[in-house]
Amino acid sequence: QVQLVESGGGLVQAGGSLRLSCAASGRTFMRYNMGWFRQAPGKEREFVASISRNAGSTYYSDPVKGRFSISRDAKNTVYLQMNSLKPEDTAVYFCAAGDRFGTTPLEYDYWGQGTQVTVSS
Repeated sequence: QVQLVESGGGLVQAGGSLRLSCAASGRTFMRYNMGWFRQAPGKEREFVASISRNAGSTYYSDPVKGRFSISRDAKNTVYLQMNSLKPEDTAVYFCAAGDRFGTTPLEYDYWGQGTQVTVSS
């Protein structure tokens, strides 16, 4: 098992940047593919980005491609660098861990509690 804790959310103006972090407990962090998802009020949880267990592959949703960047270190943390933020990026952001390198919530087994990102216009 792995426990995930997100941090780094907050309020930012449109065009600004934030970096989210997701710290994983346990010694099995490197066995998991990692993903970031987000959920806005009244909407379903949607895929944002994913990174493979060896960091060799990354994948992004179309709305964030070119603006967001996912990375991970060899210890226990995955990051989401968010640039050129837009009001429509406002959501609770969740990190997730799983055996599959997927784009749907069902493909991930472990989830953090989420961190709020609010982008003002």
